Amino acid sequence: MIKSFLFVEQTSLKGKAVFTNKNIPANTVIEIAPVIVMSAEDRLHLDKTLLHDYIFEWGKQKDKCAMALGLVPMYNHSYTSNCEYFMDFDDDTIMIKTVSDVKKGEELTINYNGDWNDGKRVWFEAE
Repeated sequence: MIKSFLFVEQTSLKGKAVFTNKNIPANTVIEIAPVIVMSAEDRLHLDKTLLHDYIFEWGKQKDKCAMALGLVPMYNHSYTSNCEYFMDFDDDTIMIKTVSDVKKGEELTINYNGDWNDGKRVWFEAE
């Protein structure tokens, strides 16, 4: 399920990104995407490719990885994101939900650390 008011557009700084063409209130589920679950052995191979930046640690023990479908791979990172994601290990889905009001034309972001306001440095930033 992807809300029809979401769209992907190229940005000058961050590549592709997810935007909205209408105002969205806080606490709105905007996407529920299936994932492809892969083993720890698969992860070793994926970590050597560009897909490394698009997979999620998966499972209660984080012993697997998953590639999300839908728009999930297109949400850019922000330390103060306007959305958060929830992993459902039983249904093999990821849900994206707004944590604040989002205005028409605004980019929708998630925090790659998991919590929408987690300030821990992410792997792709230089020290």
